[in-house]
Amino acid sequence: MAMPYKHEPFTDFTVAENRQAFSEALKKVEEEFGKDYDLIVNGKRIQTQEKIISINPANKAQVIGRTSKANREIAEQAVKAAANAFDSWRKWDVEARADILFRAAAIVRRRKHEFSAYLVKEAGKPWSEADADTAEAIDFMEYYGRQMLELKDGKPVKSREMEINRYFYTPLGVTVVIPPWNFAFAIMCGTTVAPLVTGNTVLLKPASATPIIAAKFVEVLEEAGVPQGVINYIPGDGAEIGDYLVDHPQVSLISFTGSREVGTHLYERAAKVQNGQIHLKRVIAEMGGKDTIVVDKESDLDLAAKAIIISAFGFSGQKCSAGSRVVAHQDVYDTVLEKTVKLTKEIKVGDPANPENFMGPVIDQKAYDKIMSYIELGKEEGRLVTGGTGDDAKGYFITPTVFADVDPRSRIMQEEIFGPVVAFTKAKDFDNALEIANNTEYGLTGAVISNNREHIQKAVHDFHVGNLYINRHCTGAIVGYHPFGGFKMSGTDSKAGGPDYLILHMQAKTVSEMF
Repeated sequence: MAMPYKHEPFTDFTVAENRQAFSEALKKVEEEFGKDYDLIVNGKRIQTQEKIISINPANKAQVIGRTSKANREIAEQAVKAAANAFDSWRKWDVEARADILFRAAAIVRRRKHEFSAYLVKEAGKPWSEADADTAEAIDFMEYYGRQMLELKDGKPVKSREMEINRYFYTPLGVTVVIPPWNFAFAIMCGTTVAPLVTGNTVLLKPASATPIIAAKFVEVLEEAGVPQGVINYIPGDGAEIGDYLVDHPQVSLISFTGSREVGTHLYERAAKVQNGQIHLKRVIAEMGGKDTIVVDKESDLDLAAKAIIISAFGFSGQKCSAGSRVVAHQDVYDTVLEKTVKLTKEIKVGDPANPENFMGPVIDQKAYDKIMSYIELGKEEGRLVTGGTGDDAKGYFITPTVFADVDPRSRIMQEEIFGPVVAFTKAKDFDNALEIANNTEYGLTGAVISNNREHIQKAVHDFHVGNLYINRHCTGAIVGYHPFGGFKMSGTDSKAGGPDYLILHMQAKTVSEMF
């Protein structure tokens, strides 16, 4: 019997003992740099000549590790292995599958700082962000294990005289999991263990920027008892194996987290019935956001400025939930802008291995170039108030950047930048603020800073986002507390870490027996 769920606590790094333990974990991880990692198909290790090289975004000269690279032939082997394993795995007792998640969570908990240290080095996360990422991974395993135990007997339906009826859930089949690099452990873990605990088999194609953390986690799942063929680790190019896996007639479910462009592409491909395909594929897609913080004239402006800083610049703005737009009432606009700029100028940027740095690098050269091009665009579309510079000599560092007086329809107010850039615009009243907040194609997260209960109630109904936060920042959803997913072009609103998520990985079956 599983204990009641309670989310994994964050590490208090003001405690000297915790700082020391984390510093030691960083050293231990550095000693493992440069190792080679194999593909895992049907429990067998496969080496290929072609490699994906993972580097430290804060220090491009450091190679975290190299993973073998899957091609279509290996992808085909993985699909066959997963399809074969599904026949037995789907019949496992739910309790046995849930126990594997609990066991994996316990293993990760014992190695918590090690995984967080990998997030610092491979993903460029500051200490607190890395620690929260690992805690969230543990939360996903604990929460989904308990959720599956609740769902194992299905839901009650009515029976009649001489007739017994049952309604229960059964897994779909082979699942392709394509997670992002920004929550390289948490989302990768959550999107992998959800199909596993529901009885599906998994092909894990991790993000090319962060494959080592995924390799380490697959080893944990093997140690916890996941059978051969149930989890297959196949990093590779999206162009070479991504479409191939999505199109494959034996694949039943695609779970994707990433950009709108790739997500809509996969969604369209998955809708096409291929030769030999005898089912309609299901797609779970979380595709980003352009998230707004609305600051009402009746509000705590110091709270507003802090919420903007955390939302916009936490993990260098590389979150789909990041607050990249501020819509402030005209009466408080100048004051909240001034307070935000003051806090922004105090932010320390540098190697995230140093706990003094609030902000580390962006993930790679492509991201750096894209963000810097948006900053140049922002100089044309608005008024640069602070930041706006970058340095990619050693790592991919960009200063936290604030633009003011930006038109709500401008590109930097409409397009997902995915970097440490926030744009301010002015609203004449609260209705106008909500109108601007809703004027993008995205609908993931949003925040309202207000002391006006009528306005808050209006936002609850009229701010069209999947996750709305009142009087706090718009990032940092906790598993089991803030089920996460967005409206409109932010995806299928799957609500990861919520009570409805696992059902998306299963289909309901009705069995009626006459006596």
